[in-house]
Amino acid sequence: MSLAELICPAGTPAALRTAVDAGADAVYCGFQDATNARNFPGLNFTPDELAASVAYAHDKGTKVLLALNTYPPAGKVDLWRQAADTGALLGVDAFIVADMGVADYIARTHPGVRLHLSVQAAASSPEAIRYYCENFAVKRVVLPRILTIPEIREIRKEIPCEIETFIFGNHGLMVEGRCSLTNYLTGQSTNMDGVCSPASDVEYKRHTDGSMSSQLAGFTIDCFGADEKAGYPTICKGRYTAPHRSEPYYAFEEPISLNLSRLLPDLVEAGVHAFKIEGRQRSKSYVRGVVSAFRQAVDDIRAGREANIADLVALTEGQKQTQGAFETKKWR
Repeated sequence: MSLAELICPAGTPAALRTAVDAGADAVYCGFQDATNARNFPGLNFTPDELAASVAYAHDKGTKVLLALNTYPPAGKVDLWRQAADTGALLGVDAFIVADMGVADYIARTHPGVRLHLSVQAAASSPEAIRYYCENFAVKRVVLPRILTIPEIREIRKEIPCEIETFIFGNHGLMVEGRCSLTNYLTGQSTNMDGVCSPASDVEYKRHTDGSMSSQLAGFTIDCFGADEKAGYPTICKGRYTAPHRSEPYYAFEEPISLNLSRLLPDLVEAGVHAFKIEGRQRSKSYVRGVVSAFRQAVDDIRAGREANIADLVALTEGQKQTQGAFETKKWR
């Protein structure tokens, strides 16, 4: 496999076709249930939709990766096993998994289908990654978004599998696969139900001064001025008041988007095999714009040209972009 494979989001069949047509090397998607970490109404695929989508993608030379990247509650693993069986039957090219029990089942039952280790597994050390490779024949690891390029380069030297990194989209610094904030308020688990801030618990209220507040399960988590863009309604990206502060502040993290477009050549040099774009909840226009821009950039890199990435700030969360951990220290 060549370096710089472009992995793109597909929240719906229409978005999948858009990503494929825009030049994705592979798309990732999930079923309409708790087996994937974007389990929202209106998103994801029925088995029939996935069958048609796999055929469409394969006809265009694009791979399909099925996300089974949540954690089964005790005694309820059958849903994940059935999803794996269905995905294998429909011809998906790889499963993206987090739970060791799910990985074990697929490795034993469908050894001919590749296993990719989800970022939800939070495997960021060579020792952890090698464990998954040795015990479940994992072929690729999706690294957490907290590693610098030197750290990725060193990890690459010590593991027997491919590396995939996020390059654009939501920049979540909560420990991957370990967030319980939404569960605390709504009873829905990001890690086991695949739901972060379920739509049924989200409410926006417009105030007389033109401002607007966002609420989750009846609790106000942010307030936006009349000319301010509303952020995604999650607890971790909300603004809060405190007695020792004069202004509301981001207690956990500011809503910004990861954009590593300028670091793509360095990531390739460090040994990254695949670039992942986040955004299964985003529109077809988002998918088309971002995938097309990164397709051109990756093609430029493969051809030895300087990548000329488009300005994607209009598509980012909170209108701010970051290079994340790569900005925290000088690594050249």
